[in-house]
Amino acid sequence: MNFEEIRRLDAAYGAETFARFPIALAGGKGATLTDSEGRTYIDFGAGIGVNIFGVNDEEWKQAVVEQLNCIQHTSNLYYSEPQAKLMQLLCERTGARRVFFGNSGAEANECALKAARKYSSDRYGAGRAKIVTLKGSFHGRTLFTLTATGQEEFHRDFGPFVPEVDYAEANMQDMRRVADESTCAIMIECVQGEGGVRALDKNFVAALGDFCRARDILLICDEVQCGMGRTGTFCAYEQYGISPDIVTLSKGIAGGLPLGACLFFEKTEHVYTPGTHGSTFGGNPVSCAGAYSVISRLNGDMLLEVQAKSEYLRAKLRGFDGVQAVTGLGMMIGLRTDKDASAVAGECLRRGLLVLTAHGYVRLLPPLSITKREMDEGLTILREVLA
Repeated sequence: MNFEEIRRLDAAYGAETFARFPIALAGGKGATLTDSEGRTYIDFGAGIGVNIFGVNDEEWKQAVVEQLNCIQHTSNLYYSEPQAKLMQLLCERTGARRVFFGNSGAEANECALKAARKYSSDRYGAGRAKIVTLKGSFHGRTLFTLTATGQEEFHRDFGPFVPEVDYAEANMQDMRRVADESTCAIMIECVQGEGGVRALDKNFVAALGDFCRARDILLICDEVQCGMGRTGTFCAYEQYGISPDIVTLSKGIAGGLPLGACLFFEKTEHVYTPGTHGSTFGGNPVSCAGAYSVISRLNGDMLLEVQAKSEYLRAKLRGFDGVQAVTGLGMMIGLRTDKDASAVAGECLRRGLLVLTAHGYVRLLPPLSITKREMDEGLTILREVLA
């Protein structure tokens, strides 16, 4: 099908939820994509941080196809080797004790929020169910995770919301005001992606960790976008000197297949019991096989490569005309520019570069495997657009 045929079908039958760019991506290799008309693009978005090894990665495809040739789905009424092996790998990489698999970041966060309330109910009884998140945060689009999202623009038209959720500024003075004796958990993103690619202050996060430990308030790290090697360590919280009680992962975890993971550490490892939570598709064996391939390759050498690429990209970007600030951490990059971010994204697309936006910032989430040639080609386009 050509692009106009695809767009006509989408307009006729698709729910009107997406403001799409006017291309239909059809293929590619690595960080170079091809659309339905044969035009090529350098990918600085990776499907919003999902395709961390780009597209058509041979090792990932082999793992997925091998599992497809065995069994594509089992349900969680039965054991699954790919799921069990992935649980072990995640726990060994992070120090977590147990893992729950869902289908997405929103489901992983929903699982974490429910677990926090159950932990508090089991330990303290009723009256201690408040969840505190940060202003500017984004945690998903289910009703609970939407409620937990600290951005009013996402709340319009969807109330009433889940009760006993509140928001604090990213400083301890405001956190002490909001997080009272009724609080069971505080959820943070060490780097707020949808909030403008904003890395939290390390002193604040360290103080927050001490605050939570002293009060037996669970600390939840939402690593859906900033995890999976994106910032140069397996999880971003590793750079903040904290020990979270629950960690959530998704996006890049399965290299392009739907999967979310909720990781429970020592304090929370026994919070769920049979029947208290579940998922039909969560931990699908094909997705788990893809995830095992991805995580196995996020080793020390790969993470050092991510750090080097991050330094290269950031040094180049800081020298561009029209760039006022470079934010974020690692290969999770935000640009505040002289121009409107949406206009920049549109012009980049026209010239053959895919970028994202967030809160007025140009947002870059290139595949971690992007080559120097692809980086330079994309940077050239971006420099010309900004100038």
